[in-house]
Amino acid sequence: MHVQEWLDSVPAGAVYAMVALVIGLESLGIPLPGEIILVSAALMSSQHSSGINPIVLGACATAGAVIGDSIGYAIGRKGGRPLLAWLGGKFPKHFSEGHVATAERSFEKWGMWAVFFGRFVALLRIFAGPLAGVLHMPYWKFLTANVLGGICWAGGTTAVIYYVGVVAEGWLKKFSWLGLIVAVLIGLLSMLILKRKAKKNQPTSEERQPVTAGD
Repeated sequence: MHVQEWLDSVPAGAVYAMVALVIGLESLGIPLPGEIILVSAALMSSQHSSGINPIVLGACATAGAVIGDSIGYAIGRKGGRPLLAWLGGKFPKHFSEGHVATAERSFEKWGMWAVFFGRFVALLRIFAGPLAGVLHMPYWKFLTANVLGGICWAGGTTAVIYYVGVVAEGWLKKFSWLGLIVAVLIGLLSMLILKRKAKKNQPTSEERQPVTAGD
């Protein structure tokens, strides 16, 4: 079942919980489609019939991101590099040596900014928590960047998709009315053209008179 279809089939409370859980697990270091879930739910919130509040949705997504990253940080700090090796065995597509090395260079070069902007990049979003813990980044620095990044990413994504959905819905409604008007005009125009052609092809009274033998 498609993500959007599944979210449509569950109550609003379950949507909030699922968004927070998936984003939290992704932030913890498990490759999951957190952004897809958030975008789908935010798009649903723009449809008032869904009952999903965009503010509550953004708050749940932010909480999931911050808590998940913090748990990932704690696990990474305790597990160290053996944890990255274990994750590489479980998720080779995401935690390959090349990806780990790239993420590590980003953290060493940018520090807190890597945690903040990593929230907006799918690969770094998975790495941010565990890798910051493995590299023993001071927790207060990590938490500051983590909270700010979570608010900007989750809140910003929810707000943008929500307003895009509202505008799109308005345009679709206008388009539906416009389409109806255009269809009616085309129908009337077609009728007028057909009538004119029919009248033009209609035989005159003289043409309709039968020819007699004496003529």
